[in-house]
Amino acid sequence: MNDRPSRFSFSVRVRSMRYAFAGVRDVLATQHNAWIHAAATCLVVCAGALLGVSRIEWCMLTLAMSLVWVAEALNTALEVLCDVVSPEFNSLIGRSKDIAAGAVLLSAAGSVAIALLIFVPYLRPLM
Repeated sequence: MNDRPSRFSFSVRVRSMRYAFAGVRDVLATQHNAWIHAAATCLVVCAGALLGVSRIEWCMLTLAMSLVWVAEALNTALEVLCDVVSPEFNSLIGRSKDIAAGAVLLSAAGSVAIALLIFVPYLRPLM
């Protein structure tokens, strides 16, 4: 076995990015909740632009949105893997899927909290 790392190859990096984009397309094409995340992402970006949030607030919003997308993608990957490992019902597989879905829910709830903390002070004078 060769322990030397392979040389950097731009073409290999480009090919790996194609696989990554295919994964994102798969999440969007197969996960209904990803459409909810996409709508929420668009809403947050539009609200942030209209309200003129600060750079640090953009950083927090971007981090929160990214966390939800990453959680959704990892949840999808785990579900696909579980379905391959155990096509028939398995209570432990079901439990792991529930826990992964819970992680998405927790990240989404945290993102909503961050959005409220940022947007409510901007919206309060308009009410």
